[in-house]
Amino acid sequence: MKIVSKSKIKVDGPGLVTGKQKFVDDFDMPGMLVGKILASPHAHAIIKKIDISKAEKLPGVHAVLYHKNVPRVAHTTAGQGFPEPSPYDTFMFDKKVRYVGDRVAAVAAESEEIAKKALSLIEVEYKILPAILSAKDSLKKNAPVIHDEPEAIMPIPVPYDPKRNIAASTDVQVGDIDKGFAKAALIVEREFKAHYATHCPMEPHITLTYPDENGRLVIITSTQVPFHVRRIVAQTLKLPIKKIRVIKPRIGGGFGGKQEILLEDVCSALTLKSSRPVKIRYTREEEFAKSRTRHEQYVNLKIGATKNGKLTSIYMDVLSNTGAYGSHALTVACNCGSKTLPLYPCDNVRFRATTVYTNLPVGGAYRGYGATQAAFALECLMDEIAYKLKIDPVELRRKNHIKSGGSSPIFEKLGEGKAGVKQTIGSCGLAECITKGARAIGWKKKQLEGRCPQCPNSKINTLKRGFGMCTLMQGSSIPEIDMAAATIKMNEDGSFNLLVGATDLGTGSDTILAQIAAEVLGCDESDMIVLSSDTDITPFDVGAYASSTTYLSGAAVKKTAEKIRDQIIKVAAEVCGGNPKKAIVENKTVKFPDGKNVSFYDIAIHTLYLKDQFQIAATESNISHKSPPPFAAHYVEVEVDTETGEVKLLKYVAAVDCGTEINPKLARGQTEGAVVNGIGYALMEEYIFNEKGKLLTDNFFTYKIPSTRDLPEMKIIHVKSYEDSGPFGAKSVSEISINGALPAISNAIFNATGARLTEGPFTAERVLKAIRRLE
Repeated sequence: MKIVSKSKIKVDGPGLVTGKQKFVDDFDMPGMLVGKILASPHAHAIIKKIDISKAEKLPGVHAVLYHKNVPRVAHTTAGQGFPEPSPYDTFMFDKKVRYVGDRVAAVAAESEEIAKKALSLIEVEYKILPAILSAKDSLKKNAPVIHDEPEAIMPIPVPYDPKRNIAASTDVQVGDIDKGFAKAALIVEREFKAHYATHCPMEPHITLTYPDENGRLVIITSTQVPFHVRRIVAQTLKLPIKKIRVIKPRIGGGFGGKQEILLEDVCSALTLKSSRPVKIRYTREEEFAKSRTRHEQYVNLKIGATKNGKLTSIYMDVLSNTGAYGSHALTVACNCGSKTLPLYPCDNVRFRATTVYTNLPVGGAYRGYGATQAAFALECLMDEIAYKLKIDPVELRRKNHIKSGGSSPIFEKLGEGKAGVKQTIGSCGLAECITKGARAIGWKKKQLEGRCPQCPNSKINTLKRGFGMCTLMQGSSIPEIDMAAATIKMNEDGSFNLLVGATDLGTGSDTILAQIAAEVLGCDESDMIVLSSDTDITPFDVGAYASSTTYLSGAAVKKTAEKIRDQIIKVAAEVCGGNPKKAIVENKTVKFPDGKNVSFYDIAIHTLYLKDQFQIAATESNISHKSPPPFAAHYVEVEVDTETGEVKLLKYVAAVDCGTEINPKLARGQTEGAVVNGIGYALMEEYIFNEKGKLLTDNFFTYKIPSTRDLPEMKIIHVKSYEDSGPFGAKSVSEISINGALPAISNAIFNATGARLTEGPFTAERVLKAIRRLE
């Protein structure tokens, strides 16, 4: 029975399409209160005085919280492994606010109307401070210090200098870049700006907390990291971990934004104060302003190459804007180098990154996680090298990209918050991705030797066609850091309970993990009853991030299933006298070469009721020792109106090597979704602030994301490869394809017009300005 590499229906699919699956907002409890949070109207201010007395006296109000009546515990909101590689610079409430939207107070009341009224009754007197609204201003002499609290620390031994507004920094070098540049026949250098963006999940952040019958705190929340939620809430509220249970139900999207503890601590504190269930849900406007964003970055890149296109030296210098707090500040910056630079092995490489505080919304984890920003710069500069040397951009990539058996010192030098892990590339289908993608887009060398002619069958001379491409890599989990575990037990009818701490965000990981277990056990995935993400019931898992679930959690499931299979075969051999070394499991039956068969049902009945009873069950853990990259080649065709600057995306091809597709339809859905995500980022999504740091684009009328009418013709190609270190040859797929649109479309615009776009999104106004600079 072949289960892996089959497009099986999602285990939660029927329940989702019939409305039976439960999300956080589907849970109601008797006596449940509504929580609301008062936000700062100022980008940088001291709370001189706050009076909550009127709010407390309002009928229907059961709790009011602010900085003087909650524990003052420095922590990070980043849902990362302990000790977190992010500064402890956050308090549940503080006497200082650091961006428009920062927490001031919170209330719990019997209705939303009463809660809003209570917020309006809280009187706050602010001392407004000078605000920093640009990353480059943060490093200026005499710039305002955003984090001057003495408690702010970095829990791991890496550079941290809040007095200079530096949340994180790193500097690694391989070889001698100066000598490398001296050998170069061509040196190209540019600054690129990767802009703010946010995740836009269908379901905004939402949390429900309540005290259970044993006095424990239960948190039902839309999160990617239930075990990290438990740990950080315990830390913030000074509670024992054993007093907290976290449950993740169905989630309406995460994309990294829910790898963060944003509501769980406040909601929990309101429950503890009121002894009542409390639910807090962000409005869409709050989701835009108060959740997390992609880190805005300036990437200065310099590359040297020989006249035949071989790279001699690379220097990447990143200035990253973490906003008001340092969530993921270091690790996103590190990933700018570690998830891009090994793609083109070079003897001389320097990577430098500085992450600074500003009085703007907070950066966090977002699909692509640093690689998105850095790939923009790297792939655009590779394109420029190709044009200047009159080499086909495709051939330039072929000449330089990493291959199976290859390595890069960057793997070992640069990890996430510490040194990385030495790695050799196992599977690499990038060459095939490049070839198949080029064929699908209709790539022709003659189209890349100069500007493209006016569009076919067009009488309008201002319309120009252009083609662009890029190559990409990402990773699969965080080696020697992340851990996952799984538990399987057999039931009386031969079915199995699969318990995993891994978090299904709507990606289908419950289905993927069920397929992996079923493949090992010779049954159907429908025989696996999956329960995920309940800290009281399921074993530990770091959660859904770093493209780790299939590769890391899948390996834990496979190891557990193999242990269960061994137990089943041993019992079957005892029942029928067969040779266990020659047995196989197939169609819910153990089969022996002599023709004897024992069904799973008979095995379960035997072990539970008849003889030498025991529960067939196992728990296994897995830690990854490498992070095998998926690879991709993306190609686009655009039409640019040189009179208006409007860009029309005509075709998009994404050729991806993700190893074995455990579920091809789900894997391709991840690629398609990531491509659309990237197209939105490249062409339309933009944060716009006023002069006081207030976000103006805080709804879907002003912050545009793609609809089906905006999408081009798309072709998704998954090439076959086999990653020996992954379960059944699998590696990751979900993140890599968000990274392609920004550089590929910029390259296509350049191909069409000669104008280089170095800052997104590529709006008509921005494109037209770039074209006019050529005149």
